[in-house]
Amino acid sequence: MWKREAISWSLAAAVLSFSFTLQAAETTLRISSWASPNHGINAMVWPTWGKWVEEATDGRVDVKVEYNMGPPPAQADLVLDGVADVTWFFHGFKPGRFELTKLPEIPTFDNTLSSEEASVAYWRTFDNYLKKGKEHRGLAVLAVGVHGPGAIITREPVNSFADLKGKKMRVAGDVMTTLAERMGVVPVALPPNKVYEALSQGVVDGAFFTLETLKSFRLNEVAPYTVTFPGGLYRGSFSILMNRDTLDSLSDEDREAVLSVSGEKLSQLFGQMMDKADAAGVADSLAKGTPVVEADAQMVASAQAMAEGIEAQWLKQAEGRIKSPETALDYYREQVSVFSGQ
Repeated sequence: MWKREAISWSLAAAVLSFSFTLQAAETTLRISSWASPNHGINAMVWPTWGKWVEEATDGRVDVKVEYNMGPPPAQADLVLDGVADVTWFFHGFKPGRFELTKLPEIPTFDNTLSSEEASVAYWRTFDNYLKKGKEHRGLAVLAVGVHGPGAIITREPVNSFADLKGKKMRVAGDVMTTLAERMGVVPVALPPNKVYEALSQGVVDGAFFTLETLKSFRLNEVAPYTVTFPGGLYRGSFSILMNRDTLDSLSDEDREAVLSVSGEKLSQLFGQMMDKADAAGVADSLAKGTPVVEADAQMVASAQAMAEGIEAQWLKQAEGRIKSPETALDYYREQVSVFSGQ
């Protein structure tokens, strides 16, 4: 009898606990994520941020990741229209609208700069300067970040830029396109989730992409040759966006709680994820016997020459959007050195 009562009480407690859990979350934020479940954004960033949100709001707000809500270029519009509450977005998908966000994409050829450092510096610069340009109109920017050093990933070996002339290469965004044109390649705009198919079918000969894609998008299966550059040929700029009405609909307490675990903290997490994903991509390629080689000195010098003028172009484009773009650029560089020295 005592055992049956104990079991009954245990079951009752479990049911009450379960009911409390179901009732505890007053708001569920629907996250639209376009990468596969094994990608770092889904395996690391969303679960971690979701835990932060739940803890900060005492369980009143939680998150739910949903896939295939729309193609990568449509993500910002999905959130703007309220189809999803939160997403991650690559600014290069909207050329012309996003110009200020090209700042961290400018090649530095600095091999010591991690994505974590760049993402924190980027958030600080965005928060202090770039957001005044109001390029994310209608959207709440929870974080910004950059991916790792851009590399050349191809179906055939590349020993110099001469090997790329006339080749069709996947690009995304103005910085990549500018470099591609200067290299004499044929730029082909493709979202990340379409690159594997394009490579496997010979639609493109290669891609300007990050090292993490060797594993996360399985590119080393169809393009086994990778050439890296110190600091990368470019970086890619991202934002984590939230529907403004959804954010405003939260209580003051919960809104402040969500924002307290976003901003620099979330930007840093995004950068950490990209660093880990790059390392995993290289390790996966090496384990499969597909080479990841560093460009020789001549090729690096050629890349640096091709990148000349990109910074000046950004400064010119930013002139009508924010006051003193030079100050913002100097501040970004200062923050990179400050954070990396911490």
